[in-house]
Order: sequence, then structure tokens, then C-alpha cells
Amino acid sequence: MASVFAPETMKIQTKHIVFFSILIFFMHSSSISAQEVEHEIEFDYTKGSDKGPELWGKLKKEWEACNNGKLQSPIDLTSRRVKTIPELGELKRSYKPCDATIKNRGHDISLYFDGNAGSIEVNDVVYNLQQVHWHSPSEHSINGKRYDLELHMVHLSSDPNSKNKIAVVGQLYKIGKPDPVLSLLSKDISSMINQKHEKKMGVMNPDDIKISGKRYYRYLGSLTVPPCTEGVIWTINKKIGTVSKEQVELLREAVHDYAEFNARPVQPLNDREIHLYSPNSKN
Repeated sequence: MASVFAPETMKIQTKHIVFFSILIFFMHSSSISAQEVEHEIEFDYTKGSDKGPELWGKLKKEWEACNNGKLQSPIDLTSRRVKTIPELGELKRSYKPCDATIKNRGHDISLYFDGNAGSIEVNDVVYNLQQVHWHSPSEHSINGKRYDLELHMVHLSSDPNSKNKIAVVGQLYKIGKPDPVLSLLSKDISSMINQKHEKKMGVMNPDDIKISGKRYYRYLGSLTVPPCTEGVIWTINKKIGTVSKEQVELLREAVHDYAEFNARPVQPLNDREIHLYSPNSKN
């Protein structure tokens, strides 16, 4: 059957096809570029950077607390500001084995619990364990000294009457014997160096994270990354744990270069009280 299109019409159609093919190619390229931009980091830890800690509160309106908040974390746990409160009582922990997923979030390595991993109880409020992650060096300091690593166990409350919805348990570490949990995770952390990745770990027991000793610091602060949400109840174990130099180096190598040292600078105390639970009332 003969074509119903004249030769001139065929030429015009061919040009249109070529034009739209080129247009679609560039639109596709732009879409890929846009996705890459969306995946770029929104903040970093580099002093003097245009996304550094000093400017977090100016990067987004919902991050304003990072610069304007009065209850920001981390802080220096200085002995001269600590008040011993025996009435705080021992930290009530009730964890249980649960499926977990390890993630490289770019700015840290995190272990998420995919079900009911148990809880802690603070001021008669139950806070359910959500995830744990690591910072190096430590974010909190004690009498001006920062340690080699800090673990955060992040808990949330579903109690509608609870004023403070987030409770974080912190453990500081110095170089020494390897940490058993990081030894268990080291192979999987190595497999995700410099790439956003996650892996199902099967059932893990949060009780394997040893928070040794009964004494702890307690104060009211914030998240240490944007949006720097305030009203976080912090419990920092007073006894320092140990971690190997190789384990700290692996955590630093795994994340992106901007987060190799992913500790936020110490924030002003602003007349906040730091409480210490000590069964024998000795610092």
C-alpha cells in the first residue's frame, strides 16, 4: 500500500522524531541529575563548611533549633556542675531479641530494630528501643575530655501524656579491648564502605550491648544531628567502655569523608542541671 504522506511531510516527521528523541534524552539526563542532587548530603561535620555544624540551624527552617535552641546536645559533663541524685534509681532496661538491619546512612553506621526490641523506663514512662548508632570521637566529654567513640541507643515513647518523647542512652569508649558487638558487625560494616547500603542481620539481642556499671549522668538535651529536636532525656553511662583502634577506624572508613569525624561540637550548658545517679553517693 502506497504511503499517504508526501516526501516533504516525511522529512518534517523525521526531523520531529529526531528532535523529540534528543529532548527525551536530555529530560532523562536531567532527571538523573536531579536525583543525584537529591541524594547529596544535607549537612556535614566540617568546620567552616557551608553545611557545617555552625550553620545547621540556617540550612532549613525546621532546623532552627540547631542554632537557637537552649537545650542542645552534646555537652561537657563537668564535675563541678554535677549534682548527685540517689533517688534517680538504677536504669530499668528490658530488652528482647529482635530482627535488625544494619545501615550506612552516610553520616553514621546504624543498627535498626525491625520489631519489638524492648524498652527502658524513665520517670515512669516506657521508651521503646528504635536504633543504635556510633559517633567518633565521642560527642559528650567528661571534664573537657573527649573519648574515642560514643554509642547512642535511641528510644521513643508512644505515651500521649509524655512531655519528652525521646530518650537516648549513651556509652563512651576508650581504646582497649575490642567491643563484642562491633566485632560481630565488622564484616558487614566492611561490605558497605563509602556506599549507602543496608543489610538484614537476622535476630539480634540489644542486651549484647553492654552498659556496664550502675552510675550514670542524666540531663535534658537534644538530638545531636539536624533537626536538633529538644526535650531529649539523656542517660550517659559513667563507666567508660573499651573499643579497639581497628574498630574505630572501620567506622570512620565506612561513612562518607565528610563524616569521618562525626561528632558535633560541645554545646552551651545554659544553666542546665546535670544529675548523677550513684548508689553509694560518691562521684
